[in-house]
Amino acid sequence: MFSRRALLVELLLLAIQAFPSIALDSRAASYMDNAMNATDVLNNVYYNSGTGLWNNLWWNSANALTVVADLAKASSAYVNTAEGIFASTFQNAPGRAKGPGWTDNYYDDEGWWALAWLDAFDLTSNQTYFGAAVGIYNDMQTGNNATCGGHWWDKPHSQNNAIGNELYMSVAAHLAERTSGDDRTGFLNDALREWNWFKNSGLIDSNNTVHDGLNLTTCQLNYNSTTWTYIQGVILGALISLNNVQSDPSYLQTASNIAHAVLTHMVDSNGILIEWGGSLTPDENASQFKGVFVRNLLLLQQAQPDDAYVSFLQNNADGLWANARDAATGLIGPDWQGPYEDNGMSSQNSAASCLLAAALIS
Repeated sequence: MFSRRALLVELLLLAIQAFPSIALDSRAASYMDNAMNATDVLNNVYYNSGTGLWNNLWWNSANALTVVADLAKASSAYVNTAEGIFASTFQNAPGRAKGPGWTDNYYDDEGWWALAWLDAFDLTSNQTYFGAAVGIYNDMQTGNNATCGGHWWDKPHSQNNAIGNELYMSVAAHLAERTSGDDRTGFLNDALREWNWFKNSGLIDSNNTVHDGLNLTTCQLNYNSTTWTYIQGVILGALISLNNVQSDPSYLQTASNIAHAVLTHMVDSNGILIEWGGSLTPDENASQFKGVFVRNLLLLQQAQPDDAYVSFLQNNADGLWANARDAATGLIGPDWQGPYEDNGMSSQNSAASCLLAAALIS
């Protein structure tokens, strides 16, 4: 004979089987609540409206701004908060990297800010934010024609690496998506030239893993170079934007190949994403990288759905919430398999990106 509790459980299971969307909506709502919590902690602990930065970090703050914009796009309840942060950052952050406006000596830093302001523009339709992105891109163009081809990582011309080239391509493609006429053609041609160079540069190996850079003497891939998670991620977003402007099945196929390589080779035995070289904590740069990957994997899932991406994002969101979070403070560490340790601004906003991605695909 069923107990009252057993009967209720049985009825709940029958309801879920009859109306599976109820269970999915509940799971999505839980992830969204967690994403809201993680982002609130990010802003309450690390954001300084007087400087417009999170923990006085530069390129990482552009990624934090992107997290805020993405959350506001997903939840109208967050729009006012996001718009306030956009305004204070736009007013107070320029020049804090010792360069004019949103520029400095590193083209990749500039790329992060261009993408962040395009996200803010998408939410607000504020042309000032769009103009900032275009201005940043104009400065990024001075990094073209690097040794070995492609785009320089920095203005002293010390490296020709994946992230600098990926971000240049991504910003060009994103601008092409949001323009028309000659402007659209110009941005598209820049993105196409960059992709044609990138795909033939050797930076993507035979396992579909993206490596960090080229030897400037030989222009050959250094197979001992790092394979950071974020360089697997930025290229996904760049290819998706390029495909949105000029459809080509090879773009999304290449993105899929890279994504599946990460899900195969850059996870632990439980499928939790790990950074190249294992734990590099405390490190505000390395702890930013996984958030970039999962944010772009979400875009790939939205462009070309794949159950493997859904399982991966949910598994990582569950793992970091259960094992890498301090329940008393809401702070989340960089190692999503746990234990909780070494929280920083970057690990917090990376976790928020993962939780939001899980909410939006559940």
